[in-house]
Amino acid sequence: MLGMAVLIALLGLVALAWYGAPLWGWTAAVAVYFLGLFAVGGIETLGLTVAAVLLGVPLLVLNIRALRRALISQRLFTTFKQVLPPMSDTEREALEAGDTWWEADLFQGRPDWSKLAGYEMPSELPEREQRFLDNEVETLCRMLDEDDIVRNRRDLPPEAWEYIKKEGFFSLILPQQYGGRDFSTAGQSAVVTKIATRSISAAVTVMVPNSLGPGELLIKYGTQAQKDYWLPRLADGREVPCFALTGPDVGSDAASMPDYGVVCKGEHDGKEVVGIRVNFSKRYITLSSVATVVGLAFKLHDPDRLLGGDETDYGITCALVPADHPGVVIGDRHLPMGLAFQNGPVEGKDVFIPADWIIGGPQMAGKGWRMLMECLSVGRAISLPALAAAAGQVCYRMTGAYSRIRRQFRLPIGRFEGVQEGMARIGANAYKLEATRRLTCAAGDMGIKPSVISAIAKYHMTEMMRVSVNDAMDIHGGRAIIWGPRNYLGYAYQAVPVGITVEGANILTRNLMVFGQGAIRCHPYVFQEMEAVRDDDLAAFDRAFFAHAGYTINRGARALLLGLSGGRLASAPVSGWTGCYYQQLERMSSALALVSDLAMATLGGELKRKERLSARLGDVLSHLYLATAVLKYYQELGEREEDRAYVEWVLEDELYRIQEAFYGFFDNMPARPLALLLRRVVFPWGRVYRGPSDRTGRKVAESMMEVGGARQRLTAGGYWAVDRADDITGRMEAAMAQVDEAEPLYDRFLKLVAKGQVEGHTFEERLEAAVNAGQFSAKEADILRRFEAVRYDVVLTDAFPPQTVTEPQAGDPGGGSTAEASAQSTAA
Repeated sequence: MLGMAVLIALLGLVALAWYGAPLWGWTAAVAVYFLGLFAVGGIETLGLTVAAVLLGVPLLVLNIRALRRALISQRLFTTFKQVLPPMSDTEREALEAGDTWWEADLFQGRPDWSKLAGYEMPSELPEREQRFLDNEVETLCRMLDEDDIVRNRRDLPPEAWEYIKKEGFFSLILPQQYGGRDFSTAGQSAVVTKIATRSISAAVTVMVPNSLGPGELLIKYGTQAQKDYWLPRLADGREVPCFALTGPDVGSDAASMPDYGVVCKGEHDGKEVVGIRVNFSKRYITLSSVATVVGLAFKLHDPDRLLGGDETDYGITCALVPADHPGVVIGDRHLPMGLAFQNGPVEGKDVFIPADWIIGGPQMAGKGWRMLMECLSVGRAISLPALAAAAGQVCYRMTGAYSRIRRQFRLPIGRFEGVQEGMARIGANAYKLEATRRLTCAAGDMGIKPSVISAIAKYHMTEMMRVSVNDAMDIHGGRAIIWGPRNYLGYAYQAVPVGITVEGANILTRNLMVFGQGAIRCHPYVFQEMEAVRDDDLAAFDRAFFAHAGYTINRGARALLLGLSGGRLASAPVSGWTGCYYQQLERMSSALALVSDLAMATLGGELKRKERLSARLGDVLSHLYLATAVLKYYQELGEREEDRAYVEWVLEDELYRIQEAFYGFFDNMPARPLALLLRRVVFPWGRVYRGPSDRTGRKVAESMMEVGGARQRLTAGGYWAVDRADDITGRMEAAMAQVDEAEPLYDRFLKLVAKGQVEGHTFEERLEAAVNAGQFSAKEADILRRFEAVRYDVVLTDAFPPQTVTEPQAGDPGGGSTAEASAQSTAA
């Protein structure tokens, strides 16, 4: 009898897990459970009657809408009004800006795998975009020498600037009807990625006008007259744009900007017009020091209602101002981590501009914050992820080559397990970065404005960049810490803090944005409930709340059932070895839906302030997205066996991180009984994910050191100067081209030296002795000589005459010696 009761309970749990979201679903499940017990004799007639009274009456009330509203919903509605945290207009606009996409499926606990399979992640760009990548971008990369740009010029060379303007690098997002290139999201990302493998300074220069800049704002919100005037000039390079948003007291909290404008009358072009007198002090503005037109964000006030509306305080407004307009102070430079891209302050005091210079005209006054949030969500999904993917490719390709060529204790350093540990992270991150870049671009090319996904991509991809660059620096050792034209890692190392900081600092992005926006935007009912309370709509609240209750019960049943079965009852779109990973990710998705719901229910508005708790739930959502991106990428590449180690490493690592994020949440959740219950529901058998194995990491590291194969495919989007003997990456490629042929001979040679079987002090003396002893043929000796020459060259570091590191370099601000510059700085 007990066994039958347990079986019926499990059947009821299955019913709740798969069909229990609507009220009638869980009502029916409860009824079926008790009728089943009665049928098998588990309860007597009296027991069934008692159950019917105790449970049937409440369930009847819940299913009669008018009765439910009067007895339950009205009381809940009043309580919600009291506890709902206030939401500012800027918070509302940030929430409403952008769209949800695949992350909503992952958040809601029942990912539709067919939807993921249907997203297009094309391996090839449209023909005109690929032609631009193969020709114009290739040509630009050949013009660039990052060491010369940063150490000597502190700017791009003039011919590069001219080429960028002439060939429309600033117009990648502009419509063709205005002379722009109008590239896809994937095309824009590919351009930035390739340039960034060559020069981060040039990549930042190109990417900024194509992400958060006047161009996109004009396309979406500008008046026809503004589009007709500005867009052709931006497209052909006559105008160089910048966008002035941040300032000394305004970084991640851009909505708190003190910059303001007051509507008044003034003179412009000899006529009295309605305009705005603006005061502003901006910092960290990329391209400002060379810009000819400034996109300017400020808070607009209209005390005399000259704009014709009823409002006096409009809020954040965006305008377009020529850089040479009277009162605009521009031209000084910051030096972000010593890199060479143009960046500096923009200031103005009592600058009068016509009201028509508001982007979109006076009718768009006060709409600036929403405009910025929508544009930032798109740009943030393209620009910084492309930089991170490029850094991942550089670390992957160069570290793989260096680890094969560089030897210690007569072995390539890539054969040592300690080195392989770092290499595995670099290789897996490169795979994950490219997968995430492509899936995120797919959203953009579908017309999605991915506010949550862009935050996930920005935070996690720049953090992966940080890890990969640090690992690559560790593996290269002294080779990476010496400045000079041979150093292909140092400037990426300098750029890491820049990527971490800009377009939403990573601390803020992780702790406030990913889950803060994701929980409300991705949840099917929370935003509806909030809006119903604010609109004082009891009927709408009743519908949303009880649909939400059914959703929570359903997700709880699913989480428990999938936990008890170890994920085996979850769905998988494939039957191969990756099928189990789909199942485990669905299991964790169901757990996230349940835990998020109960966290919001118990903590309410306090969860917003419990940043470390909400960040951990955001981490779960993020790692679900990254893991599914890798599975999608693996499938799109044709499920190659040589990629298996990369996919296994990433998926094992992502599941482990998800698990640890959950445990961190449970350990710190204030409601301790609920935390312990949730931990038992989500992980009924305890910790189950162990992270990547050493064996898998070794396979990734070995793959990185192989010529061709995965190494070639995963870094195909970069510029490697393969035909250039004057470039260190080209010479590294030349060394790798010889390694398969030379390595067996080199191993034999080193063994002879170690055993004392050849005489001499230098390589050439020893090789000559080995040839004379018949150990190598003349042809083999020639192979060894050529390889030793390139091998030694690529492990060398740069050295400079003393005067070149003490005399002023071209482009040094202010000129003078290092000591003089220091004295000037101290005096200032």
